[in-house]
Amino acid sequence: MSAEQTLWGIHAGRTGDADSLFTKQNVIALGWARLGDLSKLPPTRDAFKKHYSAGYPDATGGTIPTSAGQLYRFVHEMKPGDLVAYPSKSERAIHIGRITGHYLFEPGDMPGYPHRRAVQWLTVVPRTQLSQGALYEIGSALSLFQIRNYADEYLAALEGKAAPPPIREDETVPQVVEDVEESTRDFILKTLAQQLKGHPFADFVAHLLGTMGYRTRVSPEGPDGGVDIIAHRDELGFEPLIIKVQVKSREGSCGDPEVSQLYGKLDRDEKALFITLGTFTTSAKTFARGRSNLRLIDGEALVDLILAHYEQFDSKYKAIVPLKRVYVPDREGE
Repeated sequence: MSAEQTLWGIHAGRTGDADSLFTKQNVIALGWARLGDLSKLPPTRDAFKKHYSAGYPDATGGTIPTSAGQLYRFVHEMKPGDLVAYPSKSERAIHIGRITGHYLFEPGDMPGYPHRRAVQWLTVVPRTQLSQGALYEIGSALSLFQIRNYADEYLAALEGKAAPPPIREDETVPQVVEDVEESTRDFILKTLAQQLKGHPFADFVAHLLGTMGYRTRVSPEGPDGGVDIIAHRDELGFEPLIIKVQVKSREGSCGDPEVSQLYGKLDRDEKALFITLGTFTTSAKTFARGRSNLRLIDGEALVDLILAHYEQFDSKYKAIVPLKRVYVPDREGE
């Protein structure tokens, strides 16, 4: 792509709800309808941020410059003649076109997307003809962004020179997979911390242990003396193995004193399990390292267990932590 040619990427809402507007009316558009006609604002980023803050008073600090910046770029930085790439969710393809008009405020036919520019669509490229890196870049979380790293690949597709990329040479595949995995883990831990604080977290852990073949008894809510759950294999709970479990729904670090307190509750032939959404201090890990009847499970290890047994969860906990099975490239297979 020449140094003078700019390529933008744009999305039609999270679910592609403006797809027909884009493809049938030959426009691209942004939401944020309550802000009105942006052409009346002074052409500065500060003016856009101030106007956005007034229109969305509940917006967080980080959201304001990001959202206002996208609107500013759409109105003032995007120019007729620039190229734009739009990933259509309904077609599983990328539309590439050229901007042909200046900014317009047109709330009439689809008021949720009033900020518009006319575009001439030039070609439609199947997603299979682009590398994972190019697809990853256009999958930006922003509604409007500039495509830089893989701009030449999109230009080649526009000129009909694109060919299916060699997947095994695509260095972005591991990054895509890693981002999906990390986002899922963050979601699980954040949801548990927000939705199951305190005693409900003990009920959740007991349910998890149940999917692993244990029978459990959860201590009544209140002071528990360091034991939240009793887990065992037999129906009555008299026979070994007996596991005493303590859980912590906080996201900080658990130290040696808490772990030692649980360990001190063990009788002969009993085991101890300490589960936390957070982490363990070095001293806590050192204390547990030499004790074969004590196991520490931090947030990361807990997520591993959740993912391994999620299909056996009852509907209550699947509703609290909704997950969907998806397939991603196998990094080890690479």
